[in-house]
Amino acid sequence: TPRVPVMPPSRCPPCVAMRVPAGPLSLLLALSLLSPWGSAEGSCPPRCVCASNLLSCSQANLSTVPAPLPRFTAVLDLSHNNVTRLRADWAPARLPHLHALLLSHNGLAFVSTEAFTHVPRLRHLDLSSNRLRTLDENLFSDLGELEVLLLYNNEISTVDRTAFENLGRLRKLYLGQNRIARFPLELLREGTRLPQLALLDLSANRLRAVPAGELQALPAWLRDRLYLHNNPLACDCLLFQLLDRGRRRHLSAVEDFQDELRCFLPGASSLTKILDLAGKQPLNCSKAREAVLEAHLGDTVTLGCDSRWQGVRSRHWVTPGGERVLGDGGNGSVVLLANGSLQLRALRPEDGGTYSCWVAGPLLNETLYVELLVHNFTLHGPHDTLNTAYTTLVGCILSVVLVLIYLYLTPCRCCCCRGAEKPPAPRDDSINSSVLSTTPNHAGGAGEPCGSHMASSAGTGQNGRFKGGGTPPLPARQGPKAQRKVSDPDSVSSVFSDTPIV
Repeated sequence: TPRVPVMPPSRCPPCVAMRVPAGPLSLLLALSLLSPWGSAEGSCPPRCVCASNLLSCSQANLSTVPAPLPRFTAVLDLSHNNVTRLRADWAPARLPHLHALLLSHNGLAFVSTEAFTHVPRLRHLDLSSNRLRTLDENLFSDLGELEVLLLYNNEISTVDRTAFENLGRLRKLYLGQNRIARFPLELLREGTRLPQLALLDLSANRLRAVPAGELQALPAWLRDRLYLHNNPLACDCLLFQLLDRGRRRHLSAVEDFQDELRCFLPGASSLTKILDLAGKQPLNCSKAREAVLEAHLGDTVTLGCDSRWQGVRSRHWVTPGGERVLGDGGNGSVVLLANGSLQLRALRPEDGGTYSCWVAGPLLNETLYVELLVHNFTLHGPHDTLNTAYTTLVGCILSVVLVLIYLYLTPCRCCCCRGAEKPPAPRDDSINSSVLSTTPNHAGGAGEPCGSHMASSAGTGQNGRFKGGGTPPLPARQGPKAQRKVSDPDSVSSVFSDTPIV
């Protein structure tokens, strides 16, 4: 058999074995290859400490923000330095991962309105313990994802109402220990510029007055974290009732700072505890009831379950009769709304009483009571009410006019006032003519006052009665008609006199 030639095996290039020297140097080299700080895109700035995506330059005696900043930075701590101005170019490149920026204790006095353009994902911003004096318009408008903003211990005296524009996710705002004399509290109304705000610290400022009525209308979960202590407030009964309700509800902003909630009484030089104003002069404030709602028959009312827990879903109502309301009841007359409120339709007298709302909170349960007063009449609209009042007023005026006419325009019936009438007939006329005559036989002129007739009449009539006419008796005549007297008030002529019979 022919032999098959065997080809010599091809030589492969020798494999080069990479041997890494053992020891700490090898570990440091491996970490440098895996860490983002070892890449060309970013390196740890001098005088800073870098750990993973954290960059700490605290207490490094910096006067400016170190540059360039690594784009992987998530937390940047620049506190306790000398960065007095934060310009728009402190972060020339976009930092998409930065969510926490700490700039406290820097003597910071100026912040540009474009300073946060390149950090749109910022959620925590600490500017506390600096020298900021104003919060200009749209200062934080680029921070749409900001949740916590710390501005306490500054020199802020002016707050523009647009400074917190577009902060739809802001949950905590700390403005304590500043010089704020007026804060735009209209920003706190539910559903406005700060819809998710759950904590507002305005303590240790220069607030002299707060709209207690508007604050009372705020939800309880916001009033639970509204801090107003250590302010030179003016004493007011509405303010006392607001805080007194908070104390009875165990709101932390009131219960934890009862001694620091003080106010100035009129004419007093020292501060007084607001919660001690009940029955104290000169205001003599009375304690307010927790929740009282008045309505009328046939109305539709809504009872709110003002819980201090935010986002509660588990709640139910109990009626004054002890009936538990979980959904529609009473043929649709009682409805449990989606927000936890109880709606009563077509009110009846038996619907009045105390309703209780049971809330299961994340930490504790809470029971709220609402008293409903149902008036036993139907309330008309404002036009009908006006017509009724107008009719009543016109009726009263007409009644007064008729009484005045009766008192002053009817003929005088008293005997002493007959002197103002016609003069008497001659004495030689027939005495019997006075029986059918409408002219009374009295002496005296037409212009004499009543008192003159009283003085001039000295005679007395039959049975010792006084004669108002003052006419001397005539000599007696013979005949059947001789028994009658002239102008005797008790004579038959009074039947046909001009005095009206009422």
